[in-house]
Amino acid sequence: MTQNGKIPFVDLVIPHRELQEELVAAFRAALDTAGFIGGPAVEGFEREFAAFCDTKHCVGVSSGTDALRFALIAAGVKAGHVVLTVPLTFIATTEAISQAGALPDFIDIDPRTYTMDPEKLRQYLETHCVLDPKTGQYVHRVLGRPVTAVVPVHLYGQSADMDPILALAERYKLMVIEDACQAHGAEYFSKKENRWRKAGSMGQAAAFSFYPGKNLGACGEGGSVTTNDEGLARKVSMLRDHGQSKKYYHDIEGYNGRLDAIQAGILRVKLKHVSLWNEQRRICARRYNELLAPMKGLIGIPYEPSWSKPVYHLYVIRIAYREELQEHLTHAGIGTGIHYPIPVHLQKAYASRNWNRGDFPVSEEAADQILSLAMYPSLQSHQQSRVAEAIAEFAQIHSVI
Repeated sequence: MTQNGKIPFVDLVIPHRELQEELVAAFRAALDTAGFIGGPAVEGFEREFAAFCDTKHCVGVSSGTDALRFALIAAGVKAGHVVLTVPLTFIATTEAISQAGALPDFIDIDPRTYTMDPEKLRQYLETHCVLDPKTGQYVHRVLGRPVTAVVPVHLYGQSADMDPILALAERYKLMVIEDACQAHGAEYFSKKENRWRKAGSMGQAAAFSFYPGKNLGACGEGGSVTTNDEGLARKVSMLRDHGQSKKYYHDIEGYNGRLDAIQAGILRVKLKHVSLWNEQRRICARRYNELLAPMKGLIGIPYEPSWSKPVYHLYVIRIAYREELQEHLTHAGIGTGIHYPIPVHLQKAYASRNWNRGDFPVSEEAADQILSLAMYPSLQSHQQSRVAEAIAEFAQIHSVI
């Protein structure tokens, strides 16, 4: 939607306007039954989203952060464990690890995909870990803590390279919990299995966010855990609901982390459309690629490996003059975003860990250069042409190509 000639970074008005009657009907159904927590709407969404992800189970929860935290706890991550993830992600990834009682540590990213570099994961495990013969766990040589899980992040709508990550996890006895919060419907071709796999179906469990701006977004907060492990799903179901196995019978201490019925009803409506929306995002990405190709001396466009079918939650370019270009686009009425300007290891929240600039150079360089352009299913070709023209204008003004 263009407002006063401006191109917004994200448009949440059009899809809700187009689906207004269906969304209102979902809200009315909740009002008519007074079923606001749990019930048929939540169970129906869980069943349908599990099928969408090619998994046996889905458990709806209150946010993507809760989804990842509950998945880690249910999988067996305990206080004092080390869990590996990437520095270029939203802080919720590491918050969930810390809130599960574990200690996050980082593996740098592949410079092309922005996802976990399997080779760097291998180097970390070979150089930082040693097998404890008493426990059978691999222990960090310096920290003296067991390294028990890895959280690959499917960033910007593109899956991490899962085959080598899963192979290393098997060798080093690591649990794999996917952070799929930006990857609803993304696919990965597993050479090992000779088939395409859905994001959220490859690890022991996966976490999804339904924050409004996601490819599948609620009209509020929401999240889910997907898994093929019935016991893990049951544990997450208890964790989200105060540890209850049934009403007022608390087998464990849990949390208040339930997905409400109104949001579940809204998500069920939108789930019917998300595959089409994802394809529209892919079309927009291909159009950007064509429009920006003449400026390859100025910017780097997203890399799409042969093993990936990304869903372009974000369309992220790279440019050495990021702040200047963003300012130029802002003045032209074109919205942009930065995901993310400061890698997690350099955030003030983790100052006590004494990480420094230079510890994860690929993530740091990317964080200094990435810029997210407008990307949503209703984005029009003329709007994208205007974005490309503004970038070309910037290049001419600054003589950078």
